Amino acid sequence: MKNDIILGIDIGASAIKGALIDVKKGKQLTDRLRLLTPDPAVPEAMGEVVNTIVKEFKWQGKPIGCGFPAIVKNGVAHSAANIDKSWIGTNIEKEFGKATGCPVYAVNDADAAGISSLYFGAGKKAKGLVILITIGSGLGSAVFINGTLIPNTELGHLYLGGRIAEHYASAKTREENNMTWNDWGKRFNKYLRHLDRLFSPDLFILGGGGSNKYDEFADRLKVNVPIKPETLLNRAGLVGAAYYAKLQLKSKK
Repeated sequence: MKNDIILGIDIGASAIKGALIDVKKGKQLTDRLRLLTPDPAVPEAMGEVVNTIVKEFKWQGKPIGCGFPAIVKNGVAHSAANIDKSWIGTNIEKEFGKATGCPVYAVNDADAAGISSLYFGAGKKAKGLVILITIGSGLGSAVFINGTLIPNTELGHLYLGGRIAEHYASAKTREENNMTWNDWGKRFNKYLRHLDRLFSPDLFILGGGGSNKYDEFADRLKVNVPIKPETLLNRAGLVGAAYYAKLQLKSKK
């Protein structure tokens, strides 16, 4: 195996994605394989899907970086907002390692997107306090101060107008309410203004699937903070997960 190539896995509420990543250049080397997240999204069933991706890329026994939709501490899931509650207290790295026969390194999925942004994307060389928001089934967040990650921030779970913010302004909420991007943008603007009041960031970066439509709602965003869409688009989670694995491997040498 070339040390600069790692399999990135991005676990989502609706799909599990995988691709081979050049972690030196931050580039996706293969087409993204996208498989449906099982329902219920319990550990054993999800492990089987991840193993299917491993087999497809002939990656048995090699390192995997995994972005996972939960608070992740030392490889263990401590929340389960958009997956089955049975994950709480489960060691993600051991569960997927057992399913695949590979060493697995797990990180919060939004933190993975943030890592890729700061090393390879819109946040590269950014100074000060940077908040990346992933717009998808929920609202994930990654917070950095001068390039140092504050892990597991979960800013999508702040309350806004009496509701959990991601229940008010996620892409899933937009779809469920048949909202135009213009109308949804007004909601999302309230969310960014709320974050600005609380944290006074120097930069907002918008990632996740919803960021692909940035031009559709950008003119609704009225906040006195620079805003950038993530340049890596839907590759960010995969690239960041793989790069996280590289960092963990490096720290063990």
